[in-house]
Amino acid sequence: MAVKNAMTSDYLHSAYGGESMAHMRYLTWATMAEKEGFKNIGRLFEAIAYAEQVHANNHYKEIGGETAADATVVAGAVFGTGKTVDNLQGAINGELHEVEQMYPVYLNAAEFQDEKGAQRSFHFALEAEKIHADLFAQAQKAAKEGKDMEFKNVYICPICGHTILDGAPDNCPVCGAKKELYKEF
Repeated sequence: MAVKNAMTSDYLHSAYGGESMAHMRYLTWATMAEKEGFKNIGRLFEAIAYAEQVHANNHYKEIGGETAADATVVAGAVFGTGKTVDNLQGAINGELHEVEQMYPVYLNAAEFQDEKGAQRSFHFALEAEKIHADLFAQAQKAAKEGKDMEFKNVYICPICGHTILDGAPDNCPVCGAKKELYKEF
């Protein structure tokens, strides 16, 4: 079912655009990190790119509609590539923007307009982005020291994008998905 309110619809479109761009940007930065010898930081970028795809898919689903329609999508993004340390700063900045400004406002509007599906989609993304900002900060700290991150695997919940290192929980703390559903990187 499509959202009923234009403002929430606009926010879903914007979030879809931003998450789609983050997905592609992180894949590009993953390749660069690997070329610089940061194999695990590259895997972290790839895993979080998948989480961003999960968010984009959730937003797209909530936009809904029975027929396709054109839409202009406005979403801010970091463009360009640099050294891994710089790319990580771009990732941190983007994630913090989502956590501190974008998703709280979008979630508030969806709650005010009683758009349950959009509320869920925005909540899922907000909770995951908090983790992403922290993980990128850890990665940047290591990269600044010329070191790679140390972890075995990254696990992503395919329902909400929850992200965790070295072992999936029995149930996702955000959406309740079972451990077996997590995607491992």
